[in-house]
Amino acid sequence: MSGELRFTRLRPLRETAEARLKNAETSIDVSQMIYPMFVMPGKGVRQPVAPMPGQYQMSVDVAVEKAQEALELGVDKVLLFGLPERKDASGSAASDPNEAVQRAVREIKKANPAITVITDVCLCEYTDHGHCGLVTPEGQVDNDATLPLLAAAAVSHAEAGADIVAPSAMMDGQVAAIKAGLRDAGFPATKVMGYSAKYASSFYGPFRAAVDSAPQFGDRKSYQMSPTQSDEAMAEIEADIAEGADFIMVKPALAYLDIIRRAADRFDLPLAAYNVSGEYAAIKAAAANGWIDEETSALEVLVAIRRAGADLLITYFALDAARWLDRNR
Repeated sequence: MSGELRFTRLRPLRETAEARLKNAETSIDVSQMIYPMFVMPGKGVRQPVAPMPGQYQMSVDVAVEKAQEALELGVDKVLLFGLPERKDASGSAASDPNEAVQRAVREIKKANPAITVITDVCLCEYTDHGHCGLVTPEGQVDNDATLPLLAAAAVSHAEAGADIVAPSAMMDGQVAAIKAGLRDAGFPATKVMGYSAKYASSFYGPFRAAVDSAPQFGDRKSYQMSPTQSDEAMAEIEADIAEGADFIMVKPALAYLDIIRRAADRFDLPLAAYNVSGEYAAIKAAAANGWIDEETSALEVLVAIRRAGADLLITYFALDAARWLDRNR
């Protein structure tokens, strides 16, 4: 070959672990992570969630210990979902101050005020029909009639000491209703994290098993977003911001990295992305079969979500990731 071959050398940026770490464009840290937990009645209960290895339905006392474990690993934010003692057509237990979520908030904050406690606000875990709102005799979810119930649930969480309430029902106007309810009840400082762009996803199956919230008829496609929609996601986020949301969210994460990127580029509020139960379970199952390595796969997924633009990572891998990151430093 005549002449000098000219090309750009990029391999030195990645030839050693030290070089790769030094030149990393995207990083993940425990301070960005939120750990979801399932709380239930009883004492000393730690019931495995079969489709989500490593996750448990926990009584309040066990949840307090798990939150403390998370904090010791550097994960200082938890997101609580409840399994109620009773269910009915209106989901009335959602606002009961003696239910598991409200008791868990009080006990976690009492044990360690440094933990940021976020609560899911929805009716699906509390209704006997499994839908996220009141259902009309014709079988339709009644958006407007549901709003006061969501606000009442959020207020009960704030009264218990929740730092952030996170409405996930995908009812139009839910952020505005909750903001007004919090203000009127004397909790204007309680923050609201909107599940702003929440899709009608197949990746929620393991979660619905964990909280027994699968719809007993129909589906949630009339109020959760179709996977085909992108511009609509931006409109949903804009609506939550206009109603006073303090944080916005995209859920799920992996199949919607483009939505995360669009939201990050367009909006200034802190953006959370939910690495949901099906995404978690898929990695767990593949790793259990020896098809992939769990640690490297999970961390790669979390990096991808961050690279897409998420500020906060809601993930069942949070505690494992904290250990992995600490070991790999």
